[in-house]
Amino acid sequence: MATILMVIMIGLLLLGFPMMIPLTTAAVVGFVMMFDGFGQMGTFIQQMMGGIRPASLIAVPMFILAADIMTRGHSADRLINMVMAFIGHIKGGLAISTATSCTLFGAVSGSTQATVVAVGSPLRPKMLKAGYSDSFTLALIINASDIAFLIPPSIGMIIYGVISETSIAELFIAGVGPGIMILFMFSIYCLIYAYKNDVPTEDKATWKQRAVSVRDASWPLMFPVIIVGGIYGGIFSPTEAAAVCVLYAFFLEFVVFRSLKLHEIYKIAKSTGLITAVVFILVAVGNGFSWIISFAQIPQAILETVGVNEAGPVGVLIAICVAFFIACMFVDPIVVILVLTPIFAPAIQSTGLDPVLVGVLITLQVAIGSATPPFGCDIFTAIAIFKRPYLEVIRGTPPFIIILIAAAGLIIAFPQIALFLRDLAFAE
Repeated sequence: MATILMVIMIGLLLLGFPMMIPLTTAAVVGFVMMFDGFGQMGTFIQQMMGGIRPASLIAVPMFILAADIMTRGHSADRLINMVMAFIGHIKGGLAISTATSCTLFGAVSGSTQATVVAVGSPLRPKMLKAGYSDSFTLALIINASDIAFLIPPSIGMIIYGVISETSIAELFIAGVGPGIMILFMFSIYCLIYAYKNDVPTEDKATWKQRAVSVRDASWPLMFPVIIVGGIYGGIFSPTEAAAVCVLYAFFLEFVVFRSLKLHEIYKIAKSTGLITAVVFILVAVGNGFSWIISFAQIPQAILETVGVNEAGPVGVLIAICVAFFIACMFVDPIVVILVLTPIFAPAIQSTGLDPVLVGVLITLQVAIGSATPPFGCDIFTAIAIFKRPYLEVIRGTPPFIIILIAAAGLIIAFPQIALFLRDLAFAE
């Protein structure tokens, strides 16, 4: 049965169908095979509806809406200008500024693709003018944008938290340490690249210019303060934080900056509605699919076949990293989280692994896969936004992928990179 479902999904993907069609088709075929017909279809529909019932999922469209408002407004530009004012003049400073801006905007939006657009659009021309190759520039943008998957708020962490019944607040705080570590590793590589290729530096900003840039960026910088401070200060839940984020984004762009007009609300709402509809369809069908494969004991059979059940905690973590990394090279990240998380759940439980640590590693692997050939979703976002050929976009990605894999290895070897802030924030 597992082989048939896999063939169906891969076959329909190769034929060019959007991901919801292969997933839905495989789920329905699996249901028919298991129950000999459509007589019990109501049970399957109940499972689908159960997948989108958790209140935590309300945060997803909220963060998507907030990211859309900020992407169309001035928040990203102000964050970029502030970062450039402080580190743009050092060797490799423009590249480091790009990576830092992606991290900061990730802390505002929680979306990798929104970060590619918001940060990549203004900074790519500057990097090309400064002497960076286009392949390096594109690779930096799409890989640094993936830090947004780790820095709260993270849509990927919300989906994982709902599926695995893990605290989203704990996942959010646990992603901060790995996100900062990866930014530091990227910055070192940018520095080495700049010296090796003798990239010229930018003019050094005056302290007055820096003060002005901090003042201009102070409003957008309140996003992570509101989200993180509000959640861990006990003021509101992650879901309520998402609603506050939307309200603040609306206030910022429509009232303070006046970068958007009221008539643009329709376009923003329409865009958010379309993306949300796709996400929720995937979540619903993914939950039904997960129920079918769990009912058929497919996860246990797969894990026994590859010997994961006999592996220790480190072996299970490595197997999870490999599986999610490879899957996200071909399939949408949300679908991978929905399908693979239940498969590894028995092994995670039997080895006593911390579900928050597992969630951070899964989120990191999903981020890596999103920027990895052949079908990483951020690659195609960059192709669409920057109008560059596929091979040029992926040419510079290998060094960044190696860095991200090394980061995953460090988290496995030293779990406190992810768990230190979580333990500090939730200490009893």
